[in-house]
Amino acid sequence: MRHVGVAAALLVLVAVPVSGQKTGWEAPARTDTVGLSLEEALHRARSGSEEVRLARSQVDLAESQIKGTRAQALPQINGNLGYTRTFASQFESSGFTLPDSLRFQPDSLASIDERLRYLERNAPLAGLAGLGTLFGDLPFGQEHTYTAFVNARQLLYAGGRVGAALDVAENYRDAARLQEQEAVATLELDVERAYYNAKLAEELERIARAAVEQAEQFLAQERMREQAGTTSELDVLRAEVSVSNLRAQQIAATNSADLSLLNLRRLVNLPAEQPVALTTELAVPQEQERAPIVVPRNWVDESPAVQASMRNVRMRELNVRINRGNYLPNVSVSMNFGKTGFPLTAFDMGGGEWRTDWSAGLTVEVPIFDGFRRSAQVQEAQVQLTQSRLQLVQLRETLEMQQQQALGERQRAAASIAAREQTVTQAQRVYDLTVLRYNRGLATQLEVTDARLALLQARTNLAQAVSDFHIAEATVVRTLGGTAAAARILNR
Repeated sequence: MRHVGVAAALLVLVAVPVSGQKTGWEAPARTDTVGLSLEEALHRARSGSEEVRLARSQVDLAESQIKGTRAQALPQINGNLGYTRTFASQFESSGFTLPDSLRFQPDSLASIDERLRYLERNAPLAGLAGLGTLFGDLPFGQEHTYTAFVNARQLLYAGGRVGAALDVAENYRDAARLQEQEAVATLELDVERAYYNAKLAEELERIARAAVEQAEQFLAQERMREQAGTTSELDVLRAEVSVSNLRAQQIAATNSADLSLLNLRRLVNLPAEQPVALTTELAVPQEQERAPIVVPRNWVDESPAVQASMRNVRMRELNVRINRGNYLPNVSVSMNFGKTGFPLTAFDMGGGEWRTDWSAGLTVEVPIFDGFRRSAQVQEAQVQLTQSRLQLVQLRETLEMQQQQALGERQRAAASIAAREQTVTQAQRVYDLTVLRYNRGLATQLEVTDARLALLQARTNLAQAVSDFHIAEATVVRTLGGTAAAARILNR
């Protein structure tokens, strides 16, 4: 049973995170080994991650929305230039013709007395004669018409909706920037976890390889003793079985290391066939580095996730204000200025008279009844506000729980490191003494095998504890919202 437990410990595969990113970028295949430190891995992942680029695009989108919302409060000025060619018009008719008895036609050659008497008798006919020329100078039915207009409109009052919409856009931009920080922090945690898992698998492979080398050396000694007649064939067979078992464990450790490196290559955008050498050691943290972390009480409020959720609550509050503002009137002022010309030909821009049309107005739009749609919109906005507040409370609780779990896991790993270091030292001492006793004929081969497996298990446990410590500390950094926030708390 003890042998099975040790074998199971070595056969544990390193967990592969599923939250990695893929990019369309493909580097050319290379056969030379690339040295990759943890910092280089983080840099490569940040620069090539689709999730991070998507979060940054949300910031750009928010900036454009701010410009679009601010435009509602600025003057709206538009120009219009048009040309009309009239081929036929109802205004081309010369109108009605007065009968000769109703025409006003004074005789300019008559004497003054006769002309005065004609004016006295036919003065009413002068008005009828003027009707024929009353519309003669109007632009109706002109063959060529040019129009040039400029209209301007300025919103004066909208029930506070424009200002609230601008605040919503600015809060959305801030939330997008915070979400970008969250995306970077999540990516960094995935990369660090993958890197330390790869280092752990690499260390387990090295431990298994060292155990195989020890067992092969012991097997060689047993064969020499068999030839000298100081040991039996059974002892040699036992040594061969021990080597075979350890080789199987080494193969499993090698496969685990390959899988871990494959996952790391995917996260940092390296080809699957690219040889990689991990240069950051899986170092045992110093005693002062294992000291408990004192997290400030207000760390939750400073978390980018909580800050983004608070921006969302604020946007929901402003949305309620916007929908309530729909009950208030809109007040705007407008002005139109234009010129109309009637040239004799199509391209005679200077011919004819250009007439001016200039007007200004004040508009007040008062909502009266819309089938209770506004009240439904206000109610919906209030429900969304309540939901966002509840989500903020849930997020706080989740982050606090994750923080406590990460801190607890870090302390457990720190305590385990201290215990495992001592266990490794003791197991190494036991193995050396057992081999010495066996060489002197005071110990059996089974005792040597048990001591070797105990040393293998102790080294495995220590490597696992060191990896757990680094991953737990990376998780603490993640719950704090990123490396910068954690650096202040960890004093690094």
